[in-house]
Amino acid sequence: MAKRCDLCGRGSTKDASRSHSNIKTIKRQHVNLQSKRIDGKKAKVCTKCLKTMVKTR
Repeated sequence: MAKRCDLCGRGSTKDASRSHSNIKTIKRQHVNLQSKRIDGKKAKVCTKCLKTMVKTR
């Protein structure tokens, strides 16, 4: 199952952790997904979309 928002398509991004000696370690920053029922269907929605949905109601 992909870690991607069903509404906007937002997914994870790559970032780098840097040690004291400036060695780069690649890490993933995942999107904050929540399971919600939208129009009777279960969907994985990011919190940014949830805030927008609440604001536009």
